[in-house]
Amino acid sequence: MVFDNVKKKLGFGCMRLPMKRKKVDHEETKKMVDLFMREGFNYFDTARGYIEEQSEDAVRECLVKRYPRESYILTDKLTGGYLKSAADVRPFFENQLKKCGVDYFDFYLMHAQTRENYGHFKECRAYEQAYEFKKEGRIKHFGISFHDSAEMLEMILNEHPEIEVVQLQLNYVDFDDPAVQSRKCYEVCRKYDKPVIVMEPVKGGNLVNLPKNAKGIFESLNGGSNASYAIRFAAGFDGVFMVLSGMSNMEQMSDNISYMKDFKPLSDAEMKAVEEVTKVFKSMNLIACTACRYCVDGCPKNIVIPDLFACMNSKHIHHDWNADYYYNEICTVGSGKASDCIGCGKCEKACPQHLSVRSYLKKVAKEFEK
Repeated sequence: MVFDNVKKKLGFGCMRLPMKRKKVDHEETKKMVDLFMREGFNYFDTARGYIEEQSEDAVRECLVKRYPRESYILTDKLTGGYLKSAADVRPFFENQLKKCGVDYFDFYLMHAQTRENYGHFKECRAYEQAYEFKKEGRIKHFGISFHDSAEMLEMILNEHPEIEVVQLQLNYVDFDDPAVQSRKCYEVCRKYDKPVIVMEPVKGGNLVNLPKNAKGIFESLNGGSNASYAIRFAAGFDGVFMVLSGMSNMEQMSDNISYMKDFKPLSDAEMKAVEEVTKVFKSMNLIACTACRYCVDGCPKNIVIPDLFACMNSKHIHHDWNADYYYNEICTVGSGKASDCIGCGKCEKACPQHLSVRSYLKKVAKEFEK
């Protein structure tokens, strides 16, 4: 399947936009949108829960109000947490269109499908209703974003052959990870001839801020940012028509544009370097958090879990005092500490990476709250 109106392979993921005092910086975002469009890119991705429900508003103000509707591609998602019953689906969808300021979405995805929440989507007749929206011309293409096993993905694709696209987490560290199953899920998409949208190609920034020995491997190639190898790795697979990057400043956007404007797959030497960097990551046993922040909203103790995990990973990578400072003076000021966890498990149900969040929080508390 070819989507003729999609230009180039890099998409602007509106999940990590530039911020100013906990609000999306609209002026900076407008500059980023302008550069993105000027350089010939046109794909934007949002969802209701992104950036504490600020993302759709930012898309409306920074993109929709400023560009003709036919000039850009906009993807939004139906998130199960906002639905109590089938009666909620259409009003929620209508509200999303209004929030974004558009009459239709180019792509509309059933958000973060897992074994845990798929039953809820079925009870709400979410797939059937979304397909009705497509018949009405208010969705051009219908699909899913997915975070579970290849077996589960195959079951969903069998039950819903109307699915046109699948959004998958795919990056070089997770590709053969048995928990994420990126390779197996990608292979299922190929089997069913479903085009793939890639999310988390740089694993929430983890593949940008590399350990020193991993960084050296890429530096020996004499060219290219750490992000470039991760994004080009993902974009090089057959059937991948879009790679999303959650860009949060102009520097990141300029870098991404520089190598995706005229995309070239990784060379043999670059692929070998990626394999070596993967080995470094696997040897460090870091917490595989992508900072999607799905776990934060439901935490009764207001623990900013991804930030605490980032401190833990930083401590393992750099072995210096900075992580302790950030933990005690920034990440836990006005928020809960790791030791405040009451073990309710809401975070683990929300986690797309299926992490044992509660056990990791115990380790974080042991490390930083001595």
